[in-house]
Amino acid sequence: MRKHHDPVMSSPRPRSVTYRARRIHRWLGLLIGVQFVLWTVGGLYFSWTDLDAVHGDHLMRPAPAVDADAARIAPGAALAALRARTRVDSVAAVELASVVGRPTYRVTYFATDGARAIKRRQLVDATTGALRGPLDRDEAVRAARAAYRGAAPVTGVSLLTADSVGAHHEFREQPLPAWAVRFGDAEGATAYVPAELGQVLRIRNDRWRAFDFLWMLHTMDYAGRDDFNNLVLRAFSVLGLVTVGSGFLLFALTSPTLRRRPRVEPTHHAHKAPVTNAASRA
Repeated sequence: MRKHHDPVMSSPRPRSVTYRARRIHRWLGLLIGVQFVLWTVGGLYFSWTDLDAVHGDHLMRPAPAVDADAARIAPGAALAALRARTRVDSVAAVELASVVGRPTYRVTYFATDGARAIKRRQLVDATTGALRGPLDRDEAVRAARAAYRGAAPVTGVSLLTADSVGAHHEFREQPLPAWAVRFGDAEGATAYVPAELGQVLRIRNDRWRAFDFLWMLHTMDYAGRDDFNNLVLRAFSVLGLVTVGSGFLLFALTSPTLRRRPRVEPTHHAHKAPVTNAASRA
């Protein structure tokens, strides 16, 4: 008996497309799958973690308010004292703050060095008008203790400079030099005190460090951790879409429901008249 040969089902083209889609999907899944897991783990951590706790807001007291009457000199006098000592091309801000318990003007200004405008800061005593230098080690520890809500002891102090802060440091892209004051609490708190600002700017903890590490894996910026437009992330995003698209294509090519064709009933173009026995006519 001769086997019926269906030219539609035996066509090599659908099988070739299915084979290629399966191979593309398999290898892309292997390449992209690990990153998909990292994106999912990072997203779960980001969405289930209190950002205030990550930022260390619960560990840091707000900066104390300064009574305006505590300033014995006007801001203009502070600027005049600064201009008498150094070149000031433009002023960005003059703030009255408490620096280690004393009312102090914090002046942010720009000075031109050749073709570049360099941003600088200077502390001016608001009582005497004298320029004061950056915070030293003991003053930084006092400022850190005043800003820290906990009661843990100080376990270490170090000075951060542009040479010692790398692209992955938790105080990257912040004013330097800065003092890092570490506390011996369960959260691994470290207070960062920029020497020219005179107050604590950030308190980092272990939750922030975990967040920062997962953020690096999420953005795939392994150099600086903060560039959300890098080529690696863009390439993996496109490959992720191709992986999903190849999965949909495989489903369409292999689904029995989508491949099922409607049955066509045979049609009869002519009907033969019934044959009558000659004997029955008699």
